[in-house]
Amino acid sequence: MPIPEQRVLVTGGSGFIAGHCILQLLEQGYLVHATVRSLKREPAVRAALTDAGMTRGERLSFVAADLRSDAGWADAMSGCDFVLHVASPLHTGKVKNEQDVISPAREGTLRVLRAARDAGVKRVAMTSAFHAVGFGHKHTDRTFTEDDWSVLDGPGVDAYGRSKILAERDAWDFAASQGGAMELVTLLPVAVMGPVLGTQISGASHIVQRSLNGDMPGYPNMWVPIVDVRDVAQAHVAAMTSPTAAGQRILLASGPALSMHQIGSILRSHLGDAAHRVPTRTIPDMVVRLAAVFSAEFRPVAADLNYVKKVSDDRARRVLDWQPRSTEEAIISSARSMLAKKLIKS
Repeated sequence: MPIPEQRVLVTGGSGFIAGHCILQLLEQGYLVHATVRSLKREPAVRAALTDAGMTRGERLSFVAADLRSDAGWADAMSGCDFVLHVASPLHTGKVKNEQDVISPAREGTLRVLRAARDAGVKRVAMTSAFHAVGFGHKHTDRTFTEDDWSVLDGPGVDAYGRSKILAERDAWDFAASQGGAMELVTLLPVAVMGPVLGTQISGASHIVQRSLNGDMPGYPNMWVPIVDVRDVAQAHVAAMTSPTAAGQRILLASGPALSMHQIGSILRSHLGDAAHRVPTRTIPDMVVRLAAVFSAEFRPVAADLNYVKKVSDDRARRVLDWQPRSTEEAIISSARSMLAKKLIKS
């Protein structure tokens, strides 16, 4: 158990991964500061965490801070031993101006790291993403490891992917040249699913929601590596204090990638009538590639059709003693939480 007075700052406290980090930190006895862009969001965030089973909520406080401004970050860091930097703009597909995604991620990362260094924070555990590792490459029979970096201008790399690549590179450069005694570790989860918080559906959980709602006419021949959000949070908490985690990139994946059709089959086999809208048809590759010519939304899919990405989780298991849930559990817990909260069409 941690020392009761140890404090952790979690950035982006209203987010999916951040919320699960907060739940686990409180359960383990830490004092937690969480940033939100406006304190008006605190009641909704507290309600979502309470609904998810939050314990020791009196040890959680909120601070207003935005990645785009210096205001609030010194107060947020005050007295903190560790920082989980989870906040990042999330926009997938086409955006009008890529810098609206990339600049806040890069500037915000450096803003957080500077404030953490100046406040004497021991270690920052930063959420990067598999987008910074496994995208834009030629399709070869390889296993991605932490030594790999995505190709910045490669096929299928969108503004969000570029923001993750550049922000993580900036973080490592800062740690090496200006970080002083502060340590850095980055966590790189693949597609994140698991129990939703409140009514917010984030990340790869949209695949589950759209499947259950019947919003897709069929599935493309696309494969998705998946990890449970609870295991992502557990890895973040472990990365704060693991003696050998400092200076490491750590990939997080629950198991082999699944095809979209396999995800649909899991939903149908576990949920019965609730999965009656889940598609069974296949969208031909030619149709997906044609759609990608006219719509940026389809370009990342078209770039990786029929490509099964293998991901090593050896470092997470070795350095963090990480034992993730099954991919199937991540999918089903995501679906059941949406059904329980009536976030799926009746």
